[in-house]
Amino acid sequence: MSPALAVIDASVGDTPAESNLRRELDADLSVYKISDGEFPPSVSAADWRFDGVVISGSQTSVYDDRDWIHEATEWVRRVHRSDVPILGICWGHQFLAQALGGRVADMGAYELGYERIERVGEDPLLEGVPETFTSFETHSDRVVELPAGAATLARNDNGVQAFRVGSTYGVQFHPEYDRETAVWVTEGKDLPDERVRSVLNGISDESVEAARASKRIFDNFRRLAETHQPVQRA
Repeated sequence: MSPALAVIDASVGDTPAESNLRRELDADLSVYKISDGEFPPSVSAADWRFDGVVISGSQTSVYDDRDWIHEATEWVRRVHRSDVPILGICWGHQFLAQALGGRVADMGAYELGYERIERVGEDPLLEGVPETFTSFETHSDRVVELPAGAATLARNDNGVQAFRVGSTYGVQFHPEYDRETAVWVTEGKDLPDERVRSVLNGISDESVEAARASKRIFDNFRRLAETHQPVQRA
């Protein structure tokens, strides 16, 4: 039986976030558009049925003063305390770091395009992913301080690219992106034409193929959620 996962779609408006995650996650998915006020039940509620949670990217910053971000922060803290596996992607990575006591800041520039990332140590989430791998990046904020007790799992010149604290994981890159999403995101950036053209030129057959290795993260997380035995914490 496939694990049941709650997908937290933090994107705003009509985006490929949900369709990308549905394509990559072989699980029983329930999607909640939190930017529209749709939230899963509380982890302590009678109708909670999820083995894990996946949090998408977003066009917002995690430190924006928005009611749905504040509500999501309290919700995810309870899920984390209940030791339910969580995977945050890009905005989700930053959101989890901030919600659990870390700090996120504006980089002052965009990391955009297919980039090389270095693994740090070993972890089941990155099993089968090469020590140096490629994945698509699109962000102008970054995690500058991890939560207490968190371990860095991957990094590059722009900082932390993956971390773990307990059963909660964050990845800054986008393993769920296909070529069409990479083009869509790049063309939508308010950046100089020369920069946009350069990134679009880098969305090549070779880069798309190289990034496939990072998709192993989804199978690995599904397996972690399926086999995890939560330890209840006060």
